[in-house]
Parts: sequence; structure tokens; C-alpha cells
Amino acid sequence: MTKVHKSQVAIVACQDYNVQKVEEAIKNCVGLLGGIGQFVKKGEKLLVKPNLLMSKDSSKAVTTHPAVFRGVISLLQDAGMDVSFGDSPAVGSTRAVAKKAGLLDVVEELNVPVADMVTPVDVPFPQGSLVKKFVVAKGVVDSDGLISISKLKTHALTRITGAVKNQFGCIPGMLKSEFHGRMNDDQLFSRMLVDLSLLLRPRLYIMDAIIGMEGNGPASGTPRSIGLILASTDPVALDATVCYLIGLKPELVPTITWGEKLGLGNYQEIEWLGESPDNWIQQGFKVNRSTGSTASSGTSKLAPLARNFIIPKPVIDEEKCTRCGQCVKICPVNPKALSFPNDRDDQVPMYNYTDCIRCYCCHETCPSNAIRIKVPLAGRLIHSK
Repeated sequence: MTKVHKSQVAIVACQDYNVQKVEEAIKNCVGLLGGIGQFVKKGEKLLVKPNLLMSKDSSKAVTTHPAVFRGVISLLQDAGMDVSFGDSPAVGSTRAVAKKAGLLDVVEELNVPVADMVTPVDVPFPQGSLVKKFVVAKGVVDSDGLISISKLKTHALTRITGAVKNQFGCIPGMLKSEFHGRMNDDQLFSRMLVDLSLLLRPRLYIMDAIIGMEGNGPASGTPRSIGLILASTDPVALDATVCYLIGLKPELVPTITWGEKLGLGNYQEIEWLGESPDNWIQQGFKVNRSTGSTASSGTSKLAPLARNFIIPKPVIDEEKCTRCGQCVKICPVNPKALSFPNDRDDQVPMYNYTDCIRCYCCHETCPSNAIRIKVPLAGRLIHSK
């Protein structure tokens, strides 16, 4: 019987975002994996890819914290790397979102150029299991390699957003919502994310888990102190380690299961370096642990009306809604699954749940946290443990 190679995940304690403590924790974490020299060569052009989902203050735990970003940049620059950074946010420009999240101050202080995350470049990927060609931002294509900095958060569609999903921000702008429209199933969408990570093959995955997010993630959840920095060359093992910490079965996370099936990584055999995760278990962490699909098309054998009584759905809080229209704009289906009543943009948008594919783009990008994910009673009864 062939012995399964264990994937290594480094875990280092870091209780707060003190810049010196974070920098030391990142060095120690990468050191457990052999040191930064194992992954890069002096003089290479490396793109650091943080999580810049949308314009939120770093205290909201929506984006990679500037202290973690600084620590990674400093580690690479000290090793002689030519470093740039970039991400294509769901809403807004890279520079504008980075400024709100506090990363732009780091960029200007350390003289790090902002990569071109707008210009699309076709990149063939014939070996992809699902996607044979991606459109990737020019800044990614122009680099010699990628360093991926994710944030530990929950997610309505994939249950967690972590190391595997972080590469989605390498696709420019609204092209990301097109993927949601074309791959309107949590399984298909996750296969696409795995293909993308297989194409880009980041040199190293580092996760900001000092303060993570539980509940209504990835943009409207509750910050939760966890106290860790994690790193690995295997994004599947890294995300599976997150599952272990928060008490979520990795089999429920499609990016993990498809990641292992398609050769991106391994979640069955993991060697933890540094801190033992047993000492950092997050009791009562709020995350979707139901066994049912999170996407409408994931239960396509059901009649549309029945799906509406079973599958989680986005719901707008009328008191929080500012009528900005971002949810209507980003909805990827045609006809759109939500619209302003009678074309009046002073009204709260209304859903047509029959057309809603449960991609949760509206929920993910709502700037006022006015959208939550509601699990219908029938769904709670069917999938309750």
C-alpha cells in the first residue's frame, strides 16, 4: 500500500496585531516550513495577494490586517525579492480598498508598487478539470510567483473562505460574478476555484487568523479572536486545519474535497508544526454545519418551489438597507434575481427566489451589512443534526 505523504501546516501563536509580534510570528511560522528561501529566489518578482474583499476598516475582520501584510512584505524584501501587491476586490479599486483597510500606508512606507489587477489576460489551462481557460489580471501574469495571504472567515456558499478561495481575487472585477452565474452550484464553483489555484500555484499560503470572522461572513460576520498565524504550501491542508480548529467537518467544504480529488492538496494526512491545534479549538464557533447544499442548483432535482422552502436564501433587512443598488448591480443571473420594485431606486430591492441561484454575491458585497442568509424551517429540520 502506497504511503500518503503528509502535508505540513505551521501554526504559531500571535494574540494581537502588534507589528513587531506579528512580524516575528510570521518569520517563525515560515521558518517551521524551512524558511522563506525554500520558496523564493533572490531577485524574483513576487506578487503578494491579500484578501481585499471590499472597503472595510481592518477592525471588521473582513480584509487581511495591515500588520500581517507588512510582516509578509518585510520578510520577502529582506530576502531580496522584488515585491508588488494586488487583489481585485468585489467592489471598488485595489488602491481604494487597500486605503480603507490600512494596507496602502504599508505599501507607501515600504515602497511596494500596486500591480495591474484591471487588465485582463487570457491564460489557457488545458489540464483544468472544469475550466480550460481563465482570464487573469495582468499583474498576476507578469509576476514570477504568488504569495497568498488569506483571512480566516466564514462564507455563505463554501462555508469557509480561506487559502483555496483567496486566489479568486486574481480574476479582474466583474468577471468574478460571471463565474457565479455560469457555475451556479457550490460544487461547480469550488471545482473552478481549485482549477484556478492549480493554474496559479502560489509559492506559499499564509493565513491571518489572529482575529477571524464567524457567523454572517465573509463581509458581515462577527470578528472573533483566535490568536494564530498559519502557513503551508498546501492550501487544502491549511483550510482543513481551519475546519479542525472551528469544529467543522472538512467534507462539508467543497473546495477541500475537490482540492484533494484534483491533486491540489491533501486533507487526510496533515503534520502540524509548532502549536498543537488541540490547544486552540474554537468552541461554539458560528459556521454553517448543515449537511445540505448551500446553493439552489445543488438540489436541482427538487421543484423550484420546494427549493425555496429548503435552501438558504439571502434576505434584506429593510432598516439597514440604504438603497445603494449594489446587490442589484452584482447579481450575475439574467434576468436578475432581485430588482427595485416598479423601477424605483428609493425602494428596498425585492428578490425573485425562483431565479436566485444562491451564489450570495449580494450578501458578500453589501456595504451596509443589510443582507443575511436565512435557512428556511424545512431546511433546518431536514439537515439538523
